[in-house]
Amino acid sequence: MRIAEIYKSVQGEGFLTGTESVFVRASGCNLRCWFCDTPFTSWRPEGDDLEVDEILRQVTQLGCSHVVVTGGEPMLFAELIPLCSGLRDLGCHITIETAGTLHLPVDCDLMSISPKLANSTPTLDRDAKWHDRHERSRHVPDVVRRLIDEHPYQIKFVVDQPLDCEEIESYLDEMAEIDRDRVMLMPQGTESQKLAATGSWLQAYCAAHGYHFCPRRHIELFGVARGT
Repeated sequence: MRIAEIYKSVQGEGFLTGTESVFVRASGCNLRCWFCDTPFTSWRPEGDDLEVDEILRQVTQLGCSHVVVTGGEPMLFAELIPLCSGLRDLGCHITIETAGTLHLPVDCDLMSISPKLANSTPTLDRDAKWHDRHERSRHVPDVVRRLIDEHPYQIKFVVDQPLDCEEIESYLDEMAEIDRDRVMLMPQGTESQKLAATGSWLQAYCAAHGYHFCPRRHIELFGVARGT
């Protein structure tokens, strides 16, 4: 399994915000969001091919009971199945971060799904090939339905502008199976000023429509530095 980094930090998003966790970051993604804050796992994937036993050894050394398997897109790797099994044997709480486009029969405690809206698609002038491929691949509702049926879950939408909220409403109308109390909206951005500007109106929107506002605490605290 190609791994970009393994480190201990604080969960910055979702229901477990503030929880000390080990992050296992897979390198490789089937999408190319223009705003990806880990381009070293998508646009320019890098990392080392590690055996599952080696990943588990490094996780154990960091001494933390919560583990977040993220990416990139960890569902690309069949090794995720034995990795999660091994983490369960270690007594870990397992969160998987995924875009919800791929399915594997994994063991996890929280399936953290971030469906990609139209706002994520790279422009034609940036990369025509990935514009088309990303747009074809980003929305796979049957996979999302299967994931939320099999696991405890949270749904996180990245919001860049007010128009995105209309798309979210259409998405949730289509996906009536999703419990709206498990839906979170978080501002797009990798700088505190941008996050605050979007968050100022997005927080009010969430309060008015019954969603959770999801601040990106890790970016507020650490920026986009690796290993944080």
